Amino acid sequence: MNEFTYNALPGHIIFGAGKLQSLADEIDRLGCSRVLVLTTPEQIDQGEMIKELIGDRWVASFNQATMHVPTDVVDQALDVAEAANVDCVVGIGGGSTTGLGKALALRSDLLIVAIPTTYAGSEMTPIWGLTENGIKKTGRDPRVLPTSVIYDPDLTLSLPPFISGPSGVNAIAHCVEALYAPDANPITSLIAEEGINALSSSLATVVNEPGNKDARAKALYGAYLAGSALAAVGMSLHHKLCHTLGGSFDLPHADVHTIILPYATRYNAEATPEAMQRICRAMGTEDAAQGLYDLNRSIGAKSGLKDLGFEENDIEKAADIATQNPYANPAPVTKEGVIKLLTDAYHGVRP
Repeated sequence: MNEFTYNALPGHIIFGAGKLQSLADEIDRLGCSRVLVLTTPEQIDQGEMIKELIGDRWVASFNQATMHVPTDVVDQALDVAEAANVDCVVGIGGGSTTGLGKALALRSDLLIVAIPTTYAGSEMTPIWGLTENGIKKTGRDPRVLPTSVIYDPDLTLSLPPFISGPSGVNAIAHCVEALYAPDANPITSLIAEEGINALSSSLATVVNEPGNKDARAKALYGAYLAGSALAAVGMSLHHKLCHTLGGSFDLPHADVHTIILPYATRYNAEATPEAMQRICRAMGTEDAAQGLYDLNRSIGAKSGLKDLGFEENDIEKAADIATQNPYANPAPVTKEGVIKLLTDAYHGVRP
């Protein structure tokens, strides 16, 4: 067996239906007493539910978490946190809320309790992202890793199909890139393959039977694995493209990941035969890129970037941004190759 280095990241995971009820005890276990609750504008009701659950531990709320974590929103949330003298952030929601919590932790000593309601997987990673002046920057810092994560599948039951499906494929993208990351190892690959299997075998049921609790739990388990895999390795071309399209063109995060994934997989296929074999085995398909494309069709996902409002004449601009400081990638990253990838993704052709 090849030598490898693997850093197992800390974190306290609570998984199971109804486990949200343990939140107050978890805050006490952490020694915290002044909580800031974070949500998006659409999830204010869930924020109020958290407020009731934790009682007098609550001191403030901020309900303006936004996709791609704009720096001005971080500034506003930090003002609220400092004014209330909080010692803990509880974020309930998807990647937008978790991302805001991470940004606050990056600029303070606040502990984070993440309560994911989507399948983003961000709650398991030390990766932060901030968008300023139309450019999204990312980095790694152990300070942003949530101290505790509560996975309660019941909280995902109200997630509509058009969000559930792409959210789950977003998590699969973490697994795919973890398989061919330059610092991949047998442990992360095992986690990633299991994550792909759990998600790909449950997402169609989640979308077509939104009330199926078993499928919801399996998808959330897959999201946990996806975040765990990505947390330990680096990102590659797929994530660079998605960060570019989201941060510079304001396209929806999960939908972009869903559309780009089959094409980024095809781009790297010849350079990563073992990773492709693992993807095929996990999904029960003969071709990794086409299997992912067909999965997208089975969940009713948008097929091309054109369906998100992206303009064809912006393809070259996006390629320029994405290739300026490319992430490590198994296949050489060229502007010509990225333009072809984005052109195929724009039209939604089968890879």
